[in-house]
Amino acid sequence: MNPVLRRLAIVLGLVWALPNTVLGLIAGIVGLAFGAHAHWRPRDLALVFHRWPWGPGGALTLGNVILHTGDTLDSTCVTYAHRAGHGDEAPIALADHERAHVYQYMALGLMFLPLYLACGGISVRNPFERAADRYAQTGRGWWPWSR
Repeated sequence: MNPVLRRLAIVLGLVWALPNTVLGLIAGIVGLAFGAHAHWRPRDLALVFHRWPWGPGGALTLGNVILHTGDTLDSTCVTYAHRAGHGDEAPIALADHERAHVYQYMALGLMFLPLYLACGGISVRNPFERAADRYAQTGRGWWPWSR
């Protein structure tokens, strides 16, 4: 893609995802008071709050914000299919999985959360999670309805 068009697409995506990003910023800022810390990850187009103190572990993406309970996104995790016993898949990079969700938010904006929840939420059945795992495995296919 032309570099100018790529930058324009990124800026438009950032703006389109902004309402969700604001939710993530609010949650992240609250987490700062409880020990979280933040830094910008250019590759992921996201502000990451590490050591976010709530949740069962792992990460949650809201727009261009990633709330992460651990110390680094550069760790591995299992895919949703592997966790559900649907096959033996190699571990994936958590950062790659969450980057796919950032892209999904940038494409869908305010429609992301209702569609994500309508598709099953945090579940192996959810095409958003399967796409994020596919992207983390191959570097392609972050769109939930692509193959």
